[in-house]
Amino acid sequence: MGAVGFIAAKKKFRGRIATVCIALSFLIMIIAVAVASGYRSEIYKGLRMLSADIQIKSRNSGFSSETSPINANPGYLPEIQKLNSIEKISSVIYRSGIVKSGDLIHGVMFKGIEDFSNEPLADSLANVIEADIPSRLSALLGLKEGDMMPSFFIGENNRIRNFRVRSIYEGILDGDDQLMVFCDISVLRRINAWEEGEIASYEILLKDKYASEKDIDAICEEIASILYIHTQEDDVPVIAENNISKYPQIFDWLQLIDFNVLIILILMTIVAGFNMISGLLILLFENISAIGLFKALGMSNIAVSKVFLLSSASLIGKGMLIGNTLALAFCLLQQYTKFLRLDPSNYFISFVPIDLNIGLVLAADLGAFLAIMLVLLIPCTFISKVDPAKTLRVE
Repeated sequence: MGAVGFIAAKKKFRGRIATVCIALSFLIMIIAVAVASGYRSEIYKGLRMLSADIQIKSRNSGFSSETSPINANPGYLPEIQKLNSIEKISSVIYRSGIVKSGDLIHGVMFKGIEDFSNEPLADSLANVIEADIPSRLSALLGLKEGDMMPSFFIGENNRIRNFRVRSIYEGILDGDDQLMVFCDISVLRRINAWEEGEIASYEILLKDKYASEKDIDAICEEIASILYIHTQEDDVPVIAENNISKYPQIFDWLQLIDFNVLIILILMTIVAGFNMISGLLILLFENISAIGLFKALGMSNIAVSKVFLLSSASLIGKGMLIGNTLALAFCLLQQYTKFLRLDPSNYFISFVPIDLNIGLVLAADLGAFLAIMLVLLIPCTFISKVDPAKTLRVE
């Protein structure tokens, strides 16, 4: 009885080890998929907040210009507004500036938007100009809501304005050289001494279903064709630019992340597959007499293989369930607490992002499960080599 108990305990231990290995493999795969999807989602959201998806600006202007405004109501605008893929077209003005707090100063980019004045502070005064600043700038200069922020605009027309901090937002692309301060568009128009209606650029936000890189490129080309055809003689010559061409290094980085995730999925599937192959081979060797008996009773090689494959599938399913549960718990914890932090100067964002895309998670689960089951067909070829006469005679 002692020997029998030892053998049973040994089999149970091997089963637990296999389950743990499968669970760890699926845990790593699901976290990798969730983090990669989270990066893509957060970066897209940050870029769209900074400059929407597509920008229309003067050919003679850079990112910020006080000398090349676009005239109001250009001839091409109605044609662009007809596109079904567009969610919103906004008029904006950019202007670089320097903000000061005590003895500290920092360069920023001011962005004037049309709908800024919708949510003023409760005690705002009519003659107070306000701004929303990123959390990184707040930390650098020690600014908080309600503080005054003297700002200097250097150029052909030097200007000084004293903004009050209306709110502090969590910047996604919040490096020290990418600080965006939002204010009312009319403030920057007066600073630039522009006429009513003149702007720096139009920013086009696409509907969510058109927010993929492929669609953005295609729609940007379509808008460029409209600009070429419908720009009138009295319109300022403009160009269409999208975030993919504007921030190529970021999208290259996202593609690298996707490639790394693919490598992780392949490696974890291989690890789980080899672990199950070794386990299944041991199971087959230990039950060689039972295999011979099944075949002697008339079961085909395929039917015998199904018995062991179903047992293996049950073990894989158990490990997959445990791994998915642990991954889900980790992802929810990180999503709501953001306890894992990052350096935004290196990773663009200040925390490890999580996006539980159920479709991607199920695809990873299903793909890995099918791949492991296909690999397990290799050791099952051993069954065809078992001779019932020899195994039963030995038994």
